[in-house]
Amino acid sequence: MPGGRLTQQERQQIALGLADSLPYAEIARRLDRPTSTVTREVMRNGGPNGYRADLAHHATERRAHRRRPAPSGGAEAAPRPDGRDAQAVADYEEAFTTVLMSSGLNKMGARVLTNLFLTDSGSRTASELAGSLQVSPASISKAITFLESQSLVRRERDERRRDRYVVDDELFYQATIASARANDHLVAIARQGVALLGAHTPTAARLENIARFLDFISESITRAAEQARELLRSGPSTAASPVPPGHSDQAAIRS
Repeated sequence: MPGGRLTQQERQQIALGLADSLPYAEIARRLDRPTSTVTREVMRNGGPNGYRADLAHHATERRAHRRRPAPSGGAEAAPRPDGRDAQAVADYEEAFTTVLMSSGLNKMGARVLTNLFLTDSGSRTASELAGSLQVSPASISKAITFLESQSLVRRERDERRRDRYVVDDELFYQATIASARANDHLVAIARQGVALLGAHTPTAARLENIARFLDFISESITRAAEQARELLRSGPSTAASPVPPGHSDQAAIRS
């Protein structure tokens, strides 16, 4: 019935539904559960490609045990200073972290990036991150080093000369351009192989096709990133402007 904690049998049905490529809404309908319940369950336990019913069940049991109040303290957890629902925010952070992990980030990098994304200021010091995530400064340092190498965070000095780690709209652009530049290196090494192995050999043809494909992708990514940055800079009014009838995004790009 709707409501209450998912049972292990329900989690097995979710896993079967995912294996059959069913949408979350259909899985939820079969379980007589809200779609949001299924979505949250999947995203906090490995995502659609990594969900395992038994692991999800054990993880939920561990979370429930950690959240169980101590016998001597019957009071609920203190509310957040910003007035937001503490449990709802924690669940959302977990889901956001899972999505970032499914995109290729390691767990600590994903946790740090999520923590920064979900602050109103968009920045925190290493000590603030360590305190918020309840991990060691060394763990934060290692995660930040990786995120900086991917252009996913930016380091700034505040008025107290402390390093602050920042996320903003510009970082999406920088990370995208860095990805395009990585493609450029692959293009160069592929074309080096064409010259080395002989332009008329099957191997060289394969390498040239790789180079042409990645060259096109890199150029398209760079052009799209430039357009998107201008869109963000122009403000929400321009971003919300409809495309005139008879026009398309592709036509705009070609022009």
